Amino acid sequence: MRKEEKTQLIQELTEQLNEYPVIYLTDILGLDVAKTNQLRRQCFGKNVKLRMVKNTLLKKALEQTDKADEELYSALTGSTAVMFSDTGNVPAKLIKNFRKSFDKPILKAAYIEETVYLGDDKIDALTAIKSKEELIADIVSLLQSPAKNVISGLQASGGQKVAGILKTLSEKSE
Repeated sequence: MRKEEKTQLIQELTEQLNEYPVIYLTDILGLDVAKTNQLRRQCFGKNVKLRMVKNTLLKKALEQTDKADEELYSALTGSTAVMFSDTGNVPAKLIKNFRKSFDKPILKAAYIEETVYLGDDKIDALTAIKSKEELIADIVSLLQSPAKNVISGLQASGGQKVAGILKTLSEKSE
């Protein structure tokens, strides 16, 4: 590979690293073409980009971003495929689901919201991470809960009593 091609690949990788907040480094060595294509299709369906990279080029690209981390560098051994995503738990769920049928991909490291997770043993913890949308939905449901309780109390049979008391109190103040 010529130097110009390497420079262009490093630039493309740097752009992708800056574009996506979530990066998973995986090992898919040993998957045949059909299985790799199946994994790529599943990634595409979940808006996850899968890309095979050379470790040296990825390291140089990481050095040009704010995601440079010694722990990530330690995971750059052997064959490396990078999964880029906007959501922290989607690649982990994808990996876990794919491994129900096959023994790969193996998680080497993950970079999520400025935190590095090393090793395949972190896959369960990563699947439990909630996405931003899930956290917002949880907060909204917590905020709606007290209002729903008041409304359901007013609509129950005792609610008419409360309405009657409120009406009586309002008439007294006149």
